[in-house]
Amino acid sequence: MEYNSIEHISGCFNNLPQEEIDFLGGKKTQVSYLKGETIFKQGAFAPHVLFVNKGLAMVYLQVGTSKQINIYIARQGDYIAFSSVFNVKTYQYSAVSLSDSVFCMIEKDALTEVIMRNADFAMQIAAKNNLNESRYLDIIKNLSYKQMRGKLASAILYLCSEEFQNDGIFQFLTRQDIADFASITVESAVKFLKEFEKDQLIRLKGKEIIVKNWQGLKELDLRG
Repeated sequence: MEYNSIEHISGCFNNLPQEEIDFLGGKKTQVSYLKGETIFKQGAFAPHVLFVNKGLAMVYLQVGTSKQINIYIARQGDYIAFSSVFNVKTYQYSAVSLSDSVFCMIEKDALTEVIMRNADFAMQIAAKNNLNESRYLDIIKNLSYKQMRGKLASAILYLCSEEFQNDGIFQFLTRQDIADFASITVESAVKFLKEFEKDQLIRLKGKEIIVKNWQGLKELDLRG
């Protein structure tokens, strides 16, 4: 299957006039990435908004020289670095391809023009990106007051959510990745995963994590 267009993937483009779709089509560059390749680095110049045509990308924040906080996973139909349309000059985080992936790099000035000309499109694209807000709030709560078990429960609930049900997400993640979603050490992540399994909250099957007790995990997440 070819991924030469953007409108067939995301509902945000459905209501755009064909001339606007053609305009955006002329202002994009399609780029393929292999699993593990860096898509962009935090602090680099940000001339594009990236649209995920195919595959998965992990978005993360580099803190200091050694700590990484995984923020979210972008999948087909999602945007990355959308803040660049608001005159943000550099990427605020980094992104790496979790699987072999295809991205459309859309010139931010072109996307801004289309947003300004199409109110419905602007509302749709803003609503789509607003879905990340609850994820950011969860990260703030995790860092602010939760203990390690609560942090890991929160990370598992996110990674096992319906959003990723058909993506086989754990085949692309290491235990270090999971630890970085929870903002704990990998040693602690491995330890508490085994404890969660013993408590029958989850089942470990190779790299996969299967939730057995959603309510128990949610209560652990709430208690922090």
